[in-house]
Amino acid sequence: MANAPPKVGLFVTCLADLIRPRTAFAALTLLRRAGCEVEAPAQQTCCGQPAYNSGDRGDAERIARNVITTFEGYDYVVAPSGSCMGMIKLHYPELFADDPAWRGRAEALAARGFELTSFLVDVLGYRPQGIALAARATYHDTCSGLRELGVLRQPRALLADVKGLELTPLPDGEACCGFGGTFCVKYPAISNAIVDEKAGHIEATKANLLLGGDLGCLMNMAGKLHRRGSRIRAFHVAEIIAGMGEGPAIGEEP
Repeated sequence: MANAPPKVGLFVTCLADLIRPRTAFAALTLLRRAGCEVEAPAQQTCCGQPAYNSGDRGDAERIARNVITTFEGYDYVVAPSGSCMGMIKLHYPELFADDPAWRGRAEALAARGFELTSFLVDVLGYRPQGIALAARATYHDTCSGLRELGVLRQPRALLADVKGLELTPLPDGEACCGFGGTFCVKYPAISNAIVDEKAGHIEATKANLLLGGDLGCLMNMAGKLHRRGSRIRAFHVAEIIAGMGEGPAIGEEP
């Protein structure tokens, strides 16, 4: 008897749900192409990271309990966001470290949680086929994905199979874009200075596409590029490897 396909719960994320649904649909498409049975449970909510980072432990725990309960029936939980998945994998166990009733459940979910490109490459060995896009792109490594989850080679491995796509290195590519979730609200002047420097590095690549794995970072950089008069278009990496790179970019009218 053939093995059943892995049952994956897609953690959509707030920004994909409210701002960029194309990213969630791209993730869904890729997971299905990779042979997964995929569901996006309707009772999912925010991962709780804004509350957690702001010191609101009570609300963070309440939100985390809902997420844990919602995704307990799946073989894996996958998110097109290193930031949200970093919260689930690293900070949920910390959140419930002194709560025996929930600590084990948080750790179990963390062990089954993956950022999208990491899951496709490291767990499934997926390679996109028949995807082409004639463009020059540069890639921004988001802080949470890179530093918390070790996501670096995985998106590049997937993009290497997109025919016609030239990927050029981003100078100082591992530097923060200045978004930082609530950081950009608390310290707008510092955030703006950081993203302005980042935009200059992006423009120096002469790329016409900016790619990344977290919508918050991409929205921040796309907004700054637009205000600088740049024609560089921003996309989530999932959209490109799903063959959705000809559609509206982040910040453009659908």
